[in-house]
Amino acid sequence: MTGGPDKIEWRGSFTSTEANQLHAQAFETRVFSDQEWDWVAQVERHSLGWVTARSSSGELVGFVNVISDGLVHAWIQDVMVAEVARHRRIGVRMVHAARDHCREAGCEWLHVDFDDDHTDFYIEACGFTPSNAGLMAL
Repeated sequence: MTGGPDKIEWRGSFTSTEANQLHAQAFETRVFSDQEWDWVAQVERHSLGWVTARSSSGELVGFVNVISDGLVHAWIQDVMVAEVARHRRIGVRMVHAARDHCREAGCEWLHVDFDDDHTDFYIEACGFTPSNAGLMAL
């Protein structure tokens, strides 16, 4: 990957192969095949939108999925930044792009769930307000 500015884009094009590779790196899991996890079909069918980040050389270095209830609530899901692109505020820029586009779509609330070790990123860097939430393992 070459240096230079990264391109952040709402509903930017990407392939499932790229997203699966980025997901494996971000969540330290195996690389799923496109047949196992078809990101493109999933977001086109179920998401309000998504944000992509590409390096100046065109490599997918970031991705955020945004889901919605179709009314006033939207949720940030699957914030992913490639290891080689971390600590450059790409994640923050993608979350802010998602926020802006959710607002333009008429959403009034943007939600995110995260583990405690991501508090600084979501609360301090991205500007979310802490709130109570519940989680049920299925």
